[in-house]
Amino acid sequence: MASSREERARAEEQFHRTIKKAHEAKQAVSQYEAAARATDEKTARLRALRLAKEAAEASAAAEKKAAEKKPAAKKAVSKKPTGAEADN
Repeated sequence: MASSREERARAEEQFHRTIKKAHEAKQAVSQYEAAARATDEKTARLRALRLAKEAAEASAAAEKKAAEKKPAAKKAVSKKPTGAEADN
Protein backbone atom coordinates (compact mmCIF):
# COMPACT_ATOMS: atom_id res chain seq x y z
CA MET A 1 0.00 0.00 0.00
CA ALA A 2 2.79 2.40 0.72
CA SER A 3 4.12 2.02 -2.78
CA SER A 4 0.79 3.00 -4.39
CA ARG A 5 0.67 6.10 -2.19
CA GLU A 6 4.24 6.95 -3.12
CA GLU A 7 3.53 6.38 -6.81
CA ARG A 8 0.46 8.55 -6.60
CA ALA A 9 2.40 11.30 -4.79
CA ARG A 10 5.16 11.16 -7.44
CA ALA A 11 2.59 11.26 -10.24
CA GLU A 12 0.85 14.25 -8.71
CA GLU A 13 4.17 16.02 -8.18
CA GLN A 14 5.13 15.38 -11.80
CA PHE A 15 1.70 16.58 -12.95
CA HIS A 16 2.05 19.81 -10.95
CA ARG A 17 5.57 20.36 -12.32
CA THR A 18 4.23 19.89 -15.85
CA ILE A 19 1.39 22.33 -15.21
CA LYS A 20 3.83 24.84 -13.71
CA LYS A 21 6.19 24.56 -16.70
CA ALA A 22 3.29 25.03 -19.12
CA HIS A 23 2.17 28.11 -17.20
CA GLU A 24 5.72 29.54 -17.19
CA ALA A 25 6.04 28.85 -20.92
CA LYS A 26 2.75 30.67 -21.56
CA GLN A 27 4.00 33.65 -19.55
CA ALA A 28 7.29 33.67 -21.44
CA VAL A 29 5.47 33.69 -24.77
CA SER A 30 3.22 36.52 -23.57
CA GLN A 31 6.23 38.56 -22.50
CA TYR A 32 7.98 37.86 -25.81
CA GLU A 33 4.89 38.92 -27.78
CA ALA A 34 4.47 42.07 -25.68
CA ALA A 35 8.10 43.02 -26.27
CA ALA A 36 7.75 42.36 -29.99
CA ARG A 37 4.58 44.50 -30.12
CA ALA A 38 6.32 47.32 -28.27
CA THR A 39 9.27 47.14 -30.66
CA ASP A 40 6.97 47.18 -33.69
CA GLU A 41 5.05 50.19 -32.34
CA LYS A 42 8.25 52.07 -31.59
CA THR A 43 9.64 51.26 -35.03
CA ALA A 44 6.45 52.47 -36.70
CA ARG A 45 6.48 55.69 -34.66
CA LEU A 46 10.13 56.38 -35.46
CA ARG A 47 9.57 55.58 -39.15
CA ALA A 48 6.68 58.04 -39.28
CA LEU A 49 8.82 60.72 -37.65
CA ARG A 50 11.67 60.05 -40.07
CA LEU A 51 9.39 60.20 -43.11
CA ALA A 52 7.82 63.44 -41.89
CA LYS A 53 11.25 64.95 -41.34
CA GLU A 54 12.44 63.86 -44.79
CA ALA A 55 9.29 65.29 -46.39
CA ALA A 56 9.78 68.60 -44.59
CA GLU A 57 13.43 68.73 -45.64
CA ALA A 58 12.53 67.91 -49.25
CA SER A 59 9.85 70.61 -49.25
CA ALA A 60 12.25 73.15 -47.81
CA ALA A 61 14.89 72.21 -50.37
CA ALA A 62 12.37 72.52 -53.22
CA GLU A 63 11.27 75.95 -51.99
CA LYS A 64 14.87 77.07 -51.70
CA LYS A 65 15.65 75.78 -55.18
CA ALA A 66 12.58 77.50 -56.62
CA ALA A 67 13.56 80.75 -54.92
CA GLU A 68 17.07 80.54 -56.38
CA LYS A 69 15.79 79.81 -59.90
CA LYS A 70 13.29 82.67 -59.94
CA PRO A 71 15.19 85.72 -61.20
CA ALA A 72 14.73 88.95 -59.34
CA ALA A 73 12.29 91.32 -61.01
CA LYS A 74 14.19 93.82 -63.13
CA LYS A 75 12.99 97.27 -63.86
CA ALA A 76 12.31 97.99 -67.49
CA VAL A 77 15.18 99.95 -68.92
CA SER A 78 14.18 102.28 -71.69
CA LYS A 79 16.76 103.21 -74.22
CA LYS A 80 16.85 106.92 -74.21
CA PRO A 81 19.45 108.40 -76.38
CA THR A 82 22.26 109.93 -74.49
CA GLY A 83 23.58 113.36 -75.36
CA ALA A 84 26.02 112.12 -78.02
CA GLU A 85 23.52 109.76 -79.63
CA ALA A 86 20.80 112.42 -79.73
CA ASP A 87 22.99 114.78 -81.75
CA ASN A 88 23.49 112.34 -84.63
